[in-house]
Amino acid sequence: MRRLVQGLRRADRSAAKYLPDGFFLVRVIGALYRWHAFKPYYLIRFSIVEPKEIAGTEVASHIYCTPRALWKLNWFLRDFGYDPELLGKDEIDEHVLVGLRGVIRVGDVAVSGTYLLSLKGFAPASKWQQISQSLPSSKTSEVPR
Repeated sequence: MRRLVQGLRRADRSAAKYLPDGFFLVRVIGALYRWHAFKPYYLIRFSIVEPKEIAGTEVASHIYCTPRALWKLNWFLRDFGYDPELLGKDEIDEHVLVGLRGVIRVGDVAVSGTYLLSLKGFAPASKWQQISQSLPSSKTSEVPR
């Protein structure tokens, strides 16, 4: 049996491989808790909203839930406007995460010889205009040096 899978031939050109380091306005399109004995994490999928040149591109990364890494998860939740009442109860509802918007700063990191997309920072979506104006106009997605 044959099945048509749209976009399969372009799959080797993943967004993470070609996504430049920088700042992006994104929307959360999926969140999934993944249990691991030593490093549990949330796998978060984003859709890029801006810059317009790559709008609609989907990227994914993870945020660890270990005691030492909870500060980063908290930062992400606060800046993306997660429900403060749920956050105050130490609860994360994956369905509530979907649709949240904010700014991410990405870079890549080498792990065992493989390059992975790494979330370097977050900001509220309301800061996107200010952040994008401070970047070089022709290179919105690059981090200023």
